[in-house]
Amino acid sequence: MKFEYVLLALISARPRSGFDLGRWVETEGQFLRSRAHHSQIYRLLGRMADDEWVAFEVDPREGRPDAKVYRLAPRGKEVLWEWVRSPYEPTSRFQDPDFLARFAFTAPLDRQAAIGLIDTELAYRRAQIARNRDRDRTLRFEDPLPELDPALAQEIFDDLHAYGASAVDSWVAWLEGIRRRLEQHGTPDPDRRDSSA
Repeated sequence: MKFEYVLLALISARPRSGFDLGRWVETEGQFLRSRAHHSQIYRLLGRMADDEWVAFEVDPREGRPDAKVYRLAPRGKEVLWEWVRSPYEPTSRFQDPDFLARFAFTAPLDRQAAIGLIDTELAYRRAQIARNRDRDRTLRFEDPLPELDPALAQEIFDDLHAYGASAVDSWVAWLEGIRRRLEQHGTPDPDRRDSSA
């Protein structure tokens, strides 16, 4: 995933300075991406401005350096929509930051595209579970180091498998639940009463 897409998505919600974007990455964004240095963000913003993805206005600041405040340019909107609606290729690791970032920014922009992302991820995880859940996980040793405890090694690997199975099952359940919420979003809730009545 190109970090530029995350920056475009953030700027699509409201104009932001490079400082604002860096602060977001350090707080909310830390779960979607490893730390990004402010210099990387400013460098990307410069390239995005050169490519006409964003435009900026200088916001004069008294007693501090002026700030460039970025907005999406027409080409940036096109690039953002291309990313939101582009095919998604799952990785072997579930809860991948690429999926999380794409989903987080796609769902509010295009609910159907977000459902498509979830469907792709669910299909991949279900196939992964079918291939791996009941495989033979017996460890085989041949002339191991004398210090190696084969029984403990097997126990540890079995525990790791159980933990991983539980985690991927929770991930699949979350995906199924969020998919249902996206399908129901915007449909009237029969249990919700009109407070004006």
